[in-house]
Amino acid sequence: MTAAVTADIPLAPDRAHIARLYRAHLSTGRAVLGSVLGGMLETASDGAWVYTEDGRRYLDFGGYGVFILGHRHPAVTAAVHRQVDTHPLASRVFLEPVAARAAQALAERTPAGLDRVHFVNSGAEATEAGLKLARAHGHTALVSTAGGYHGKTLGALTATANPKYQQPFRPLLPDSTVVPYGDTDAMAATLAEVGRRACVIVEPVQGEGGVRVPPPGYLAEVSRLCRAYGAFLIVDEIQTGLGRLGAWWGMTAEGVRSPSPDVLLVGKGLSGGVVPVAAMVATEAAYRPFSRDPYLHTSTFAASPIACAAAWAAVEALDRENVVRRAAVLGDRLLTGVRAACAPYGEGLVHDVRGRGLLIGLEFAEERTAGELILELVGRGVLVNHSLNATRVLRLTPPAIVGEEDVRLFLAALAEGLSVVAARVG
Repeated sequence: MTAAVTADIPLAPDRAHIARLYRAHLSTGRAVLGSVLGGMLETASDGAWVYTEDGRRYLDFGGYGVFILGHRHPAVTAAVHRQVDTHPLASRVFLEPVAARAAQALAERTPAGLDRVHFVNSGAEATEAGLKLARAHGHTALVSTAGGYHGKTLGALTATANPKYQQPFRPLLPDSTVVPYGDTDAMAATLAEVGRRACVIVEPVQGEGGVRVPPPGYLAEVSRLCRAYGAFLIVDEIQTGLGRLGAWWGMTAEGVRSPSPDVLLVGKGLSGGVVPVAAMVATEAAYRPFSRDPYLHTSTFAASPIACAAAWAAVEALDRENVVRRAAVLGDRLLTGVRAACAPYGEGLVHDVRGRGLLIGLEFAEERTAGELILELVGRGVLVNHSLNATRVLRLTPPAIVGEEDVRLFLAALAEGLSVVAARVG
């Protein structure tokens, strides 16, 4: 089985030339990885599909959680086109209406109390903004969880707690502690020692950590502990928010409602799959230092009109098209199908299948098996992702717009790929 061919996709520059440009001006390692995956050039996208320069199309069940609305959602692209044609970047002297309306749209969907929106350009920037805001309140002791992923800028990298990515850049932020994910006893012991200096950052479900779903009530108990010890709580929903888990926010599904965390981090799906944008959303009390002095933490391109146009349109589309409910239903259908496809291989090949909504992980007994299956799926016209902090876990983050035919195509490709890989490693 090979990827389907679509003849009307225009040709791009030849592969060898682009690979040379990568080696000369971008990343040699990225050029090597591209050649391992077949050397294709990604030149177009639409809905659930990505197209290469030779006219083949690939069902995108990856995208690192960005494409909850699919590629080039018409409402988002139209909003961005209008903004580009009128006012793409702001002078930052006057007030800018699109940022204000995008902030209102997002705040109307966040849990109660999280009303102050600080737009940035990436998830890592959202993490940095949250960590700085915590420090402005005196919370200088960072507490993160093993396997968590919050970005690779210096502060975010301290919270990410993966030695592979941390070691070349040490020393990182001082006074940081890593506790086991899902372990409320360990969290309680750490907070009892650190007290109100603590800034806790945690994900409702760990994405790059290998789709690790915590025990029921974990996040609610972490929230309670933070209140009890006076700690500052950052809930990172950059990957899990905006419907990815079949709920607007993973933390509300976990029972974290009131009081809300001090900060909620939002990204990926906020882009609508069109323009990079993320946000740190805070309570009135938490945001006060940034609100009082608007120049305390700034970025030239943060809250740009084109990014905010995308965010505004994306949030409205998620609501209008009932995407969150669709993600819940589709997620159940996919999780059942993936478990059925993996069932014949037991723990000898597939150690576990887990997930929530449209965030699903396949954990393999060996790291190389995950890599081989990714290659087999690419050969069958399907894109998926690995997990940066859990190399044995293949991660599925499909759009909520895929139909039953797309699901059948994916499950057939998965079954065929598993069969081939099992025969090879067995």
